[in-house]
Amino acid sequence: MAEDNKRVGTDYDENHAVDPNLGANTFSDYTEETAAEVAPPFTPVREARETNTGDNSGVMGGTGLGWLALALSIISLFVMPVLMGAAGIIIGFIARRRGATGTGAWAIGLGVVSIVLGIFILPFF
Repeated sequence: MAEDNKRVGTDYDENHAVDPNLGANTFSDYTEETAAEVAPPFTPVREARETNTGDNSGVMGGTGLGWLALALSIISLFVMPVLMGAAGIIIGFIARRRGATGTGAWAIGLGVVSIVLGIFILPFF
């Protein structure tokens, strides 16, 4: 009965594809499709983090910028809210990056509030 299913020159043989040129099953030996990677595996290079050496000069510079940004944001509530509020936000981001996270965040928040009040609320009064 198996001999009845085999036909010479056909591309189908007992539920397997047959290559007539090779005369062997092309799908029976391998059941999964595989591919080789072309690029080598990527390993990210991490920069070495700075350790605390006891030098607070970077924090002090950030603290001064934080207070400056907070002052600009508070003044922007009363005078030129868009211009001074934007300056307070920008300097607040710089202060946060340099280590003054609290005053920098307050400066950013007050600058945003000042700009929103100056653009959307105050023109109606």
